[in-house]
Formats: sequence, structure tokens, C-alpha cells
Amino acid sequence: MWGVSMTLITSKVVALLLLSVHLLHASALPAASSYEFNVYRMQQYNLHQDKHGCRGAIVVAEARSAAETVLTRRCVIMKLPDFTTERYLEAKKQNAAAVLILLPQNISSVPEDIVQGFMVAESQVLQNETLMPVYVVPEDDQLLCMYEEVSQAAATRSGSVLVRVLRSIITATAFQILVSNDSPIKPITDTTIITLEGVLPGAGEDPPTIVITAHYDTFGLAPWLAYGADSNGSGVTILLELVRLFHHLYSDPRTQAPYHLLFSLTGGGKYNFLGTKHWLEENIDLAESSLLQDNVAFVICLDSLGSGDELFLHVSRPPKPGTPQYSFIQQLEQIISARFPWVRFGTVHKKINLLETNVAWEHERYGMKHIPGFTLSHIENPKSELRGSILDTMAQVDIRKLKRNAVIVAESLARFMYNLSDKGSAKDVQVFKGSLDIQDSHLSALMTMMTSVPRAFQLLDKEPEHQLLINSLQQEFKHYLKQVHRHTFHQDRRDPEITFFDQMRQPMMMYRVKPAAFDLFLGGCIAGYLGIVYYAVQNFGNIYTKLKATMKAKHQ
Repeated sequence: MWGVSMTLITSKVVALLLLSVHLLHASALPAASSYEFNVYRMQQYNLHQDKHGCRGAIVVAEARSAAETVLTRRCVIMKLPDFTTERYLEAKKQNAAAVLILLPQNISSVPEDIVQGFMVAESQVLQNETLMPVYVVPEDDQLLCMYEEVSQAAATRSGSVLVRVLRSIITATAFQILVSNDSPIKPITDTTIITLEGVLPGAGEDPPTIVITAHYDTFGLAPWLAYGADSNGSGVTILLELVRLFHHLYSDPRTQAPYHLLFSLTGGGKYNFLGTKHWLEENIDLAESSLLQDNVAFVICLDSLGSGDELFLHVSRPPKPGTPQYSFIQQLEQIISARFPWVRFGTVHKKINLLETNVAWEHERYGMKHIPGFTLSHIENPKSELRGSILDTMAQVDIRKLKRNAVIVAESLARFMYNLSDKGSAKDVQVFKGSLDIQDSHLSALMTMMTSVPRAFQLLDKEPEHQLLINSLQQEFKHYLKQVHRHTFHQDRRDPEITFFDQMRQPMMMYRVKPAAFDLFLGGCIAGYLGIVYYAVQNFGNIYTKLKATMKAKHQ
């Protein structure tokens, strides 16, 4: 009987070992044991004396789910729905080693409420600085497997003590996240600002000037992921379409309006419109002759016009009746009410406060130089999270609404410039139709060009593909406009208005590791197995004799 008992014990131990191996194998999702991928660090910049963004880069920590209760010295893995202001602040409060945000490849498939929630959290996070590294990475299969495993581990840790211990010993798998760089983060103060301008000369002698402008750079949690489709790829797209349309009208002396049209694309729009500021200083304060020094009727700033059924006219000072600006707004209202009555139109008045450090809209830069202007946008609040997000992709732009807004601006401008109010109603008299029709395909092509690369300010003068985009915009101006100039403004390195920092794109390593408890458990199993084998070898004769006798008794 003793031999039989030993045999049963041996069988049970072997079965336990096999079961442990099976559980270990079954628990592992098909994530690689090691995996390298590129991550994109959260914004880091100084605007004058204000510091913003993430000031840390190095990460050596174990991956944990945002649902965990203990995050100290851990790298918190979040998907889009997980990233909220509350969870971010909790990770920061617990001194988490880092936050890694997984970004879906297809933003259009994400529910609208989750997109809006992420944008709000993103905007709030960027208002202050943090030492905790924050990285964003597009999702892939390996990263999703890691996320699932750390989420499962978090769910198990919320169970009973026995379950937690068994899983920790047998099936638990941890992931080590590593971003290492021997060189410290360095400031970048030599960022240049590029502004493009071009003119369609008006008919007559010394006609007044209408300025149409838009900023082309973008903003978001991570510069390398800021494509800015709506803000402000849509504004640039409409401006380029206006360039094409009015070029055709101005090409014929019979349809040349008695207004100069000055078009400009400005950089630094997301940072208090620094490009506009320097361009105005060069044209007004330094230049001997400029269209901006002469009779300027008004300035139209195009900002975020790719979605929504609202249009807001942002002004610093309500226009007075009888002024060109007032007349244009009347035409704008007539076009909307006659052809697009479902569009809600309103005027938002915000005075310029010279004591404020932030410039809300581009027209305020003109207002500081006593040039009348306004900003047209579907966004009512200048602090809206829609104006700077990495989720501002083509999924946020409706080409039909973009075309509608382009028609509103183009027709209103034409009715004002050619004084068409006496020719018929806004519904009956349409200038841009037939060969001058605004085409969806052309708008889509322009939007595709604008969103082909991230247009964060700090990338535009450093990367070849970004420089190619600026060159393409300049060629578009040269094709249709005259007196095209490219202005490059350099910052004062001793006292820069804005300072960026390097290491915004980093390689990250993910390693699959087992906890120390598993090594102890595995060592104990191996020691027990070897002990049983050793005992069986030492007493093989006795065990064999007892087994033989037992089998013989059963047959009898």
C-alpha cells in the first residue's frame, strides 16, 4: 500500500506541474516577449514665461491598467475611453512613472461622446506642466494584447485573496516598459515662422484692400500626431479655393473687382498668432510701402469651418453702419438666410484686452494695429477643445459642410465687391456656378494635402516632408496670385517668444516578464519533482516489488 500511495503522490505532482504549464500557456495572449515601437511625447514648450506640457522622457516601469488602485512607479496604459482628467490627475497624484495612451487607427469608428471626452481631457492636461512622461502611440495588435493582459490582471487583483495569490504565482505575466536616452532634453530656440502672401490686384486707381487670411499650423497632445483637419486645415482649404475662384474672375478685365485681394497663410497661429504679429510688424512698421498701410476695407480670418451647422462672426468691435465691414456682414446674413436657412448665424463680441497673455482669434492681431477685421468659424468659444486635438482628423470634417461654408464666404464676398444687391436676391443671383462651381473633389484633394503630415509648429521648419508642404502652398499661391512673397521670421535666441524641446518622438521597448513569485513557485516545483525522482530511483527495488505484488493480488 505504501508503494501505491507514493505512486499516487508522484502522479498528482506531475499532473500539477502539467496543469501549471497549461495554465501558464493559456493565460498568455499572443504578445511578443519583446517589442519595439515608436511613441510620441506630450507637448513641451515655454510661451514667454509660462511652461506647458510634459518635462519627462525616461521610463523604466511595469505596465499597469488605469483601473488599478496602486499606480506608484508604474506605467499606466490607457485606451481612448480610459483617458479622463480624473484618471490622469490620479496617476499624477500617485507619482506614476508614466502614462501611455493607445490611439485607435480609425478615429471615425470611435463614438462621438468618447471623442469629445478625450478632447476635453486633452485640453485640460495641456494647460499645465508635469514631470511625469506622457506618451501617445497608435494601436497595433501587440499593444492591444498587452492592454488586454494588464486589464485582466487588474480584474483578477480585485478578486479574492486566494485567487490573486494563485494567479500571481502561476499565470501572471507582467510587461516592462522602457524608454531610455542618455542625452538630456534640450531646448529648441531657433524655430522659424513662415508666412506666405499673394495679391490679386484690383481695378481702378488705388483701390481698397480686402485681406483674407488663415493660419496653417496645428496643435494637440502630441506634436507628431497633430494633423488639424478642421483646425485649421479647413480654413486653409477654403482660402485656397477662394484664391482659385477669384483668380478666374480677376483674369478678365471685365470682371475685375475694384478691390485688391490680399491672401496670407500664417504660421504660429496656435501660439498667439506669432506669424501674424511679425508679418504685420514687417508690413506696417518696417516696410516703406505695403497694401496694409493703405486703405484696408476689412480682414477676413478663416478658422475651423469644416463641420457644424453654426457660423459665428467673432469681432473685437461691432462694425458701424455704413462701413465696408458692416456691408459685408449684411451680405453674409442674406446668403445664409436665402440659401442655407438651417445654418445658425451669430455675432460674438469680445474686446481686446492688451493685458491678457493669450490672443483668442487672429483678427485681434489686426485690431491691435487698428485694422478692422473678424474671424469666421463654426466654433463659438475661443477656448474650445476643438481648436487643438490629436483627434482632429479627416473624420471630424464633413466635406459637404466645408463646401457650404466655402460657398457662403465666396458668394458673400462677391456680392459685396461687385455690389450685386441691386441685381437680384441672394438666392437668384449666384456668381460661382458652372465653370466656377466649387467642387467636392477639389476640396477633398486640398484637405488630403493639408492632412498628409502633422503640421505642428515645431516640425514645419525641421522635417523635409513638412517643408515640402509649405513649398506646395507657396506654389499654389504662385499659380494663381501675383506678388507672392515668403516671409521667414527668426526668433531672438536670447529672449525667444516660444521655446520648444526635442525628443518628441522616441523608441519604446516592451518586455514580457514573469513576477518573482513565479520563479519561487517554479523552483519549488522543480525541487519537489527532483526529490520524488531521486527517492523513486533510490527505492526502485522496493517500489517495484510492492507494485508487482499488488497487481498479482488484483488478478487473483
